[in-house]
Amino acid sequence: MRTKSFLETESDTSDTQAEQTAPRPRQQPSVLDQAGGTKGIVYSALPALAFVIAHNFSGITASIVAALAVAVAIGVVRLLRGESVQPAVGGVFGVAVAAGIVWFTGSAKDYFLIGIWASLAGAVLFLASVLVRWPLAGVLWNAATGKGNAWRADKRSRFYYDVATLVLAAVFGARFAVQEYFYVTDQVGSLGAAKIAMGFPLLALALLVVAWAARSSNKRLTAIGLLPAERD
Repeated sequence: MRTKSFLETESDTSDTQAEQTAPRPRQQPSVLDQAGGTKGIVYSALPALAFVIAHNFSGITASIVAALAVAVAIGVVRLLRGESVQPAVGGVFGVAVAAGIVWFTGSAKDYFLIGIWASLAGAVLFLASVLVRWPLAGVLWNAATGKGNAWRADKRSRFYYDVATLVLAAVFGARFAVQEYFYVTDQVGSLGAAKIAMGFPLLALALLVVAWAARSSNKRLTAIGLLPAERD
């Protein structure tokens, strides 16, 4: 029976230590992480809530001030806690633009105008991408994960992403339909409630379908040899 030499033993030990100390691939942040986590989702809803509450008790000026004050306060709290302020900065900018529209038009319901039309644009864009055979769920997911366009060579994979993209189109379409109804009927309080209820919680459900499509597509592409098998 052959025994290992001292040099061979040292080599094995070095290889083991190198494997243990080798940097692991950095895990990409989830959509929830990018939004600032659970607290970020709550924070994003607070300015609209403040606007609606203030509107019920006072005029447009007080509503604008309340929404901006809450948005800025959230940014300050995040800064003091050493948390990422990027979601807060984006929130302040969005609230400022919405407040500017309200200030210009003099109508409180216009605070939600950008979000309403953005929902319509999203629904049209997602639906159009399916019609031109480039479902955005597949395009965006595979671009973010660096898997390229191999999925487009497989009809079943395209079907998975078609389903996910249509679900996203339905989410944005539902947002537009519900909020546009409340906008036309001047129901500011209901607009605020719909914006919160149909915001990230509804989008999160759609993203579960996107994750299903990606997992099913990757499994399919690996089976037919268009993607390499993933190593544990």
